[in-house]
Amino acid sequence: MLWPFNRSKTRATSRAGSPPATIEAIYGMIVAQARLPTFYETYGVPDTVNGRFDMIVLHLWMVLRRLRGIEGGTILSQGLFDQFCSDMDANLREMGIGDLTVPKKMLGFAEAFYGRTGAYDLAFEAGRDDLAAAIARNVLISTDAAKAEPLTAYAMGVIAELESFDADRLQSADWAFPAPTAPVAKEQIQ
Repeated sequence: MLWPFNRSKTRATSRAGSPPATIEAIYGMIVAQARLPTFYETYGVPDTVNGRFDMIVLHLWMVLRRLRGIEGGTILSQGLFDQFCSDMDANLREMGIGDLTVPKKMLGFAEAFYGRTGAYDLAFEAGRDDLAAAIARNVLISTDAAKAEPLTAYAMGVIAELESFDADRLQSADWAFPAPTAPVAKEQIQ
């Protein structure tokens, strides 16, 4: 199976000032986590190029959200975004997209990134139900927020875990995402 967006390292360097090795390490963790088969086999994420892209964006959003709250986080955030753009560009080229089409596709990626992360920010502030609806719409391509509850529970757990890391730990890439667990069926909860 072809797994676009599966590099753990890319060659972009940071114009923002964060050490490139740290940016590569954190971005590599984001990509590795986003491509775990559990999300596609158990959580209902479409096993498509778009599904994989949406999982990278979701994980990147969670990290960028946490970085907003720490000193120096803006610099690392910019480096991660630059790495994301470089990775998307490289993947398009590897998939055979021509040089003249790449900028249009990159514009589409940027619009999707900003649209989704903006929706997640607003939804997170509004509450868990709104976040589930945003994840359902953007990741699962569904209007049924209940279908996104397992992925929302996972995202809330990741956000809580990231909040527990101090600034030095978060910026040193001395951490890992929590493992996704198999969602519990509603019948098993009752």
